[in-house]
Amino acid sequence: MDFKQIQYFLCLAQEGNVTRAARQLNIVQPALSMQIAKLEKSFGRQLFHRSAHGVSLTPAGEKFASLAGAIMQSVDHARDEMAQLDGKVSGRVSIGMITSAAQSTLAASSARIAAKYPEIQLLVCEGYTEVLTDWVATGQLDIAIINMPAGKFALPAHPILEEDMMLARGPMNEAALSGIVSYQKLKDLDIVIPSRRHGLRRILDAAAAEAGFTLKPRLEIDTLSAICEVVATTDLVTVLPGIALNPALSGGRIEAYRLRKPAISRTVAWVTHPRRIVSAAMAAVMEVIAEDLSTAAASALRHVSR
Repeated sequence: MDFKQIQYFLCLAQEGNVTRAARQLNIVQPALSMQIAKLEKSFGRQLFHRSAHGVSLTPAGEKFASLAGAIMQSVDHARDEMAQLDGKVSGRVSIGMITSAAQSTLAASSARIAAKYPEIQLLVCEGYTEVLTDWVATGQLDIAIINMPAGKFALPAHPILEEDMMLARGPMNEAALSGIVSYQKLKDLDIVIPSRRHGLRRILDAAAAEAGFTLKPRLEIDTLSAICEVVATTDLVTVLPGIALNPALSGGRIEAYRLRKPAISRTVAWVTHPRRIVSAAMAAVMEVIAEDLSTAAASALRHVSR
């Protein structure tokens, strides 16, 4: 087994298709298949199920994916640390972000990182908290920015901010709202919120249960920018965190209100693999992103109706 075989294995595990993985690795398919076969022979175990539709990991393959991801991250970390001997912050950082974080600050943060740290190669994707957490655990991502779930959590977590969820409406909504709004008020309003796949929806459903009712949205949309657009152009309302609402709030297209009875908040944090040392490049990237997220949250609060 060598590092190239590990790299090939991880790429195939992520792509789930030999053709796409070979294209990603810039090699021919037979070469990829041969290296995977050698790897399986060295372990004496089948790592992939093969079918006409692609490949998927066997239980042995899932175990090796977790171990191999940590190995490759350690190799990347060693390269980063050696590069720092020249006084440079460099390296490859792969990061996954929940939609609310990505849509609010990703463009600005990426531009700042590119300008400040030209030696850092940044790879970013969006996803749900559960998916991103799994990708960190299996070594497919260095960092995930997530909604922190309640209870015990297996990965090392670094809180970024805690922010309140807000009720937002557009100019077409004429409901009598002012100051602080009771969460119970949602029973009387037409709402658009994310689906039950989304981490924010779970927070909203839990708050509704605590208040003694069940949310019955007219629309369910997981793209938060699209929710804001619907709210700005219809009489529907939504409940979202400040950073998701901030672009529309700053542009004066919607207005937001604080919620109480109960107040609803969520904690945004970044998580890493328990055996992964946070490199200088990872720390530098997260410093910029955390600063931008905090700035967006503060901006949203300044636009909340009093």
